Amino acid sequence: MAITAQLVKELREMTGAGMMDCKKALVEVEGDLEKAVDWLRQKGMAKAAKKSGRATSEGLVTVTLSDDGKTVAMASLLCETDFVARGEQFQTMAAKLAKSVLDNAPADAVALEALMGEEVTQLIASVGENMQIGKFARHTKPGESSVIGQYIHANGKIGVLVFLTCGKAESAAKPEVQELAKNIAMQVAAASPMALDAASLDQAAVEREREVYRQKALEEGKPANIVDKIADGAVKKFQKEVCLMEQPYIRDDKKTISDIVRETGKTVGDEIAVTGFERIQLAAE
Repeated sequence: MAITAQLVKELREMTGAGMMDCKKALVEVEGDLEKAVDWLRQKGMAKAAKKSGRATSEGLVTVTLSDDGKTVAMASLLCETDFVARGEQFQTMAAKLAKSVLDNAPADAVALEALMGEEVTQLIASVGENMQIGKFARHTKPGESSVIGQYIHANGKIGVLVFLTCGKAESAAKPEVQELAKNIAMQVAAASPMALDAASLDQAAVEREREVYRQKALEEGKPANIVDKIADGAVKKFQKEVCLMEQPYIRDDKKTISDIVRETGKTVGDEIAVTGFERIQLAAE
């Protein structure tokens, strides 16, 4: 396929590599962006990249809770400019979108579009700027011992939900546990984990990392008998960076998220587990 200037520019933005290196990488892999990223990394020309992405649109992530506090919904509404995103009409529509997710539990984006698409179209006509319904999530506590942590970061550009369970129902209401849930939500916003733990990490992503570092070690002329050890070490480092429970805590990097969960459990005299999280970032839509 033809290697266009736009394709080279996109690869450069993704990797920080030089323009000529990006062009060469694309030629080598016949224009496949993902393979080009790996090629550059194997040559030591690009850093490992999590799927964070650059900001491509404006908008707002909104969170809303049911009256009984048992169900939470989070939704994103996208627009073209920050000026519109800060406007009352847009913010009202963003809140209405999250409420629709809460009340109707749409199965997918098509279902949510059917519920809210017409109203969003009317707002587009009113303000004269294109808008789009973005990602959304909805979660109901499985029981009284469950806790939902929420956090909105960067003026609504990132929204996070975190789900905890305690061994005893009375622990869920304790301030220490509520604070833990909020702090972990802040961690997810800041550190953008890909998975809860190593077991839930996409194994294809793990093997991709392993192969990148194997090839890089071979390119550097490392002895064949230690190439796999180098790759295994790189994978362990990768897991610590992208698995929430293994990440260094943003408020005390000498501790991991597993550590602070365990410490809070000891404080309240109960077992606490993080069962999952949802993260929506406008830049990644």
